[in-house]
Amino acid sequence: MSPPQVLHIAGWKTCSFYKRAANVLTSLSLLFPTKLKVITHEHPTRDSYRAWLITDGFRSRVPDARAHGHSSSPFTWIALDHGDGNDVSSFIGGHDDSLAWCRNFCAPTSDGGGSASMVADGFVAPGQHGWDYDLVVIGGGSGGLACSKEASKLGAKVAVLDFVTPSPAGTAWGLGGTCVNVGCIPKKLMHTAAMANEMISADSAAFGLGATVAKTDWESMRQNVQNHIRGLNFKYRVNLRENGVTYLNKLAKVVDKNTLEVTDKKGNKSTITAARIVVAVGGRPTPLKCPGAELTISSDDIFSLEKNPGKTLCIGASYISLECAGFLAGLGNDVTVAVRSILLRGFDRECSDIIGSYMADHGVKFKMQMMPTKLEKVGDKIKVTFTDGSEEEFDTVLVAIGRSADTTKLGLADCGVKLNEKNGKIIAKYEQTSVPNIYAIGDVMEGCPELTPVAIQAGKQLAQRLFGGSNEAMDYKNVCTTVFTPIEYGTVGYSEDDAIAEFGECNIEVYHSQFVPLEWALSEKRSHHQAFTKVIVDKNDNKVLGIHYVGPNAGEVMQGFGVAMKKGLTFKDLENTVGIHPTSAEEVVTLSISKRSGESAAAGGC
Repeated sequence: MSPPQVLHIAGWKTCSFYKRAANVLTSLSLLFPTKLKVITHEHPTRDSYRAWLITDGFRSRVPDARAHGHSSSPFTWIALDHGDGNDVSSFIGGHDDSLAWCRNFCAPTSDGGGSASMVADGFVAPGQHGWDYDLVVIGGGSGGLACSKEASKLGAKVAVLDFVTPSPAGTAWGLGGTCVNVGCIPKKLMHTAAMANEMISADSAAFGLGATVAKTDWESMRQNVQNHIRGLNFKYRVNLRENGVTYLNKLAKVVDKNTLEVTDKKGNKSTITAARIVVAVGGRPTPLKCPGAELTISSDDIFSLEKNPGKTLCIGASYISLECAGFLAGLGNDVTVAVRSILLRGFDRECSDIIGSYMADHGVKFKMQMMPTKLEKVGDKIKVTFTDGSEEEFDTVLVAIGRSADTTKLGLADCGVKLNEKNGKIIAKYEQTSVPNIYAIGDVMEGCPELTPVAIQAGKQLAQRLFGGSNEAMDYKNVCTTVFTPIEYGTVGYSEDDAIAEFGECNIEVYHSQFVPLEWALSEKRSHHQAFTKVIVDKNDNKVLGIHYVGPNAGEVMQGFGVAMKKGLTFKDLENTVGIHPTSAEEVVTLSISKRSGESAAAGGC
């Protein structure tokens, strides 16, 4: 659940305008405690208020020119955290502006992103500012490429800087970012290989095919996957050229708000300048911190290993860890997952538990509430000591305990760009940072879902606002995603736990179903497993808050429901929709059993 917006209002005690605005705002915070927190800064006299605002210079620290000339009471602003209000995100204004903000807060809205109220960044017009480029994008991943091409189409002179620093294990890759090279694309291909392997072993006899599973040829699979990726790398370079975007294979460091120091692969340094800068560098795997951690690899390395990783320990219970564990086990490897606390934190707990049970039944071993304390090289093996004192040897140890923004050496903080000190992510509103002409998109931005399509959409929409006259904000709500574990999991909207926390258990209804997908029906090896779906509904207005599906082809099932969620889907809409028979997606539109009823969720019929 997202934290409440933090709004601050300052004025002097007897000022009627301050008292009226503060009363309205605090009333809203009482009505909507999960959405708004109001902090008042009440000064005893007019003189003390003006001393704080003007003499002490608070207004000059606000990144909005309107604030710099504001001298009346009240003074209202939005902060980035719950502290003393010095971490200013945006300026609202005085009495009239504060009441207008309240009216807008209470106005009915659609599920769209709305309008983006951005701070003026000083941009005049393309080519009329004296800098080398209208826009420089740092990072050649999905979001950066989308933003750069869209900006170029709108008439901007654009350059993309992309330079891959090798992983600690020495792995490097080409243009396209994490998704293409060491993320979504190779993951989905290897997941598909594992699914094909499972279909042969579990289903072929039942369908009269009589096929047998051959030993996985890791080297051939790896080579085919990497050849596909190299083809994509080449296509991206061609696509940039065709769209008039300059591609620079150089490492960037921000010198000031308009100047970048760039270093090529030979170490040669030079500078380029830009009216606007977009940071789209994504993230890198968070390293393990224990003796022997240098013996591990990460998701940056697994897809390009020359040899089969063999017996593998996956450290972490993130979706990356479970996806890697899943396809490795599906390809015949001995796989163990070390879990510090729970599986798939942030996802629906019931669905996460179903995934864990399915994986365990398919040979993945779990060490729950356990993490490594030491790794040692023993011959050609890695001996791992765990927190309970037990020891075990593995051929490969893969760490997937999270990702951190790749901002450490960018120099952003020195230029005034505010970062989350814990993870290095950039704090931004409407993708605009605390330095108005520097922007951030994708995984590097605080609060942004770490998903490739999100970065692409945000990049396009930002370019349209910067160079196309649009004011449409990126909508980060109700974004579909799928976890490609051995039994796939597609989701959009609230998890059941988050819905209860946000709306209260008495205000939601959960409809659910367990069923055997038709494609599993003939297989004895699958007969004891079931797919699962549930829909979470707000009882007050019948609006669908979340949809979850665990079963075959989860991504394909969920995508269309994501569109419906954007349009304000109700449970009545689902009930009135005719399903496609016989499909698993059909189960979502035929739900009728609520958890509250206590009836069995097991589906019957055909």
